[in-house]
Amino acid sequence: MIIVLKSGTPTEEIERVSTEMRTWGLTPEKIVGKHKVVIGLVGETAELDPLRIQEISPWIEHVLRVEQPFKRASREYRHGEPSEVVVPTPNGDVVFGEGQPVVVVAGPCSVENESMIIETAQRVKAAGAKFLRGGAYKPRTSPYAFQGHGESALDLLAAAKAKTGLGIITEVMDAADLEKIAEVADVLQIGARNMQNFSLLKRVGAQPKPVLLKRGMSATIEEWLMAAEYILAAGNPNVILCERGIRTFDREYTRNTLDLGAIPVLRKLTHLPIMVDPSHGTGWAEFVPAMAKAAVAAGADALMIEVHPNPAKALSDGAQSLTPDQFDELMQALQGPLVSLSR
Repeated sequence: MIIVLKSGTPTEEIERVSTEMRTWGLTPEKIVGKHKVVIGLVGETAELDPLRIQEISPWIEHVLRVEQPFKRASREYRHGEPSEVVVPTPNGDVVFGEGQPVVVVAGPCSVENESMIIETAQRVKAAGAKFLRGGAYKPRTSPYAFQGHGESALDLLAAAKAKTGLGIITEVMDAADLEKIAEVADVLQIGARNMQNFSLLKRVGAQPKPVLLKRGMSATIEEWLMAAEYILAAGNPNVILCERGIRTFDREYTRNTLDLGAIPVLRKLTHLPIMVDPSHGTGWAEFVPAMAKAAVAAGADALMIEVHPNPAKALSDGAQSLTPDQFDELMQALQGPLVSLSR
């Protein structure tokens, strides 16, 4: 349930209404929009009469029920207004959100050595990326595949950050590693395999760093948004959704099926920013540029592109990684008339 206050409502009145709601056993959450203030009510609201709440203050314009099961993630919860995730980086604040310039995140699947990660960071920054991605801890289908260098890779990401000023996005697989990863990462990634690791979602929700939540490979849109709800309900409002392809019946020609149709659906359902990962979504570098451009044309707020200086020798996901030169070409193409990073 949400309370929509009239434009110009005094701060004292907002606090008074919030205090009154607490006496009803509800948890009020103030949401400041561009034009109005909304108070979200969390708790047992099913039996509450909206008209009774409206009588509390002449400054209340509407009292509305949030019909979706994902309450805080619902666009209704913000009275239709999109949210923005502002991430401080050494090069300045970067804003993820609807209507903002498209944010490009680029880098290798995994951090392999210092020269590789520094070279890649410098190249993607020169091309226009704002964040460096790179796995320190890698979830792999086979226990014999390269699992990442772990804590030593975090040191290499920190070195790349110091050298270039790029923000860092890297995955958290285990809550035990959360604190040391958060010391380096500007955005914490929850990978597809952990989308419904609810204890991990609660832990990242209880800390302040923004969270990038990848869609599970077999997850419905509602399951994905309910996973985001776990993070939001734990107190962290800074969640970015990432579509990275879902598993369908055709696995011969692409690694996954990139669900670009999810972008307009999410835009209708949620206020959260939307990222698309065409690298995992297709699994082949030759298909990545077309899907990246299509994602931006469909309304994505951000892209995640895998880039490696020598994909043929990559320790993981080389087939879907662009070379730095190919990434340069893609970034130039994204400045064209159909798709523009500046929107």
